[in-house]
Amino acid sequence: MDSIPLDLRGLKCPLPVLRVRKALGTARPGSLLVVHCTDPMAAIDLPNLARETGDAIEHQGDADGALFFHIRKAS
Repeated sequence: MDSIPLDLRGLKCPLPVLRVRKALGTARPGSLLVVHCTDPMAAIDLPNLARETGDAIEHQGDADGALFFHIRKAS
């Protein structure tokens, strides 16, 4: 499976969710997006995006002052 890192630290809403949406649009089914961001709104926006697109957030949390998300592209 592909692993696609997205370092979105320092970007403010709505840029993180727009970049993740774009990456999901070009990712192959089964790919894993590994997203790091510092915008606190991402904790709301990215789960909403995953529900909207049908993709799955497999893991999320925070480390080193950044939020992280592992988002699996649906088929």
